[in-house]
Amino acid sequence: MACGDKPKQANDNSSAQNTAQAVEQTVPTKSVDVDAPDFTLTDINGKPLTLSSLRGKYVVLDFWGSWCGWCIKGIPQMKEYYKKYAGKFEILGIDCNDSEEAWRAAVDEYELPWLHVYCSDEKVLKDYDIQGFPTKVIITPEGKIEQMIIGEDPEFYAILDKLLG
Repeated sequence: MACGDKPKQANDNSSAQNTAQAVEQTVPTKSVDVDAPDFTLTDINGKPLTLSSLRGKYVVLDFWGSWCGWCIKGIPQMKEYYKKYAGKFEILGIDCNDSEEAWRAAVDEYELPWLHVYCSDEKVLKDYDIQGFPTKVIITPEGKIEQMIIGEDPEFYAILDKLLG
């Protein structure tokens, strides 16, 4: 399951139905084994963080928002896997459609131990063809897109077990 594009769409039945149909799949919307588009966004400490600086280990881009119920519902299992495979991969939470204040408050409230950036650039969402939240993009140590999972799907964790276990 996944949240829609933006919080305001939750009241639009046609958009909600279209989003629900689109996100039930786990097929990547962007080709796999292509270079992950690089970007630089501001991290939780106000410093620039560039995706390519994380090369050398697997990276999960977690496109999420504090307004997204499925994003919040998935946090406990994300924390469990972050601990389970500590040092073997990194999670980069990319907050979308929140105010900076709501983003910072959510990271604090849910005690999220991984890296966080605030998505202030719509180009990042377009480059990754983000169609719903949460969307998780697994990037190889070489900087290639391995897999995209739209929604909170147990298959994501099976993929991590296969790659990192």
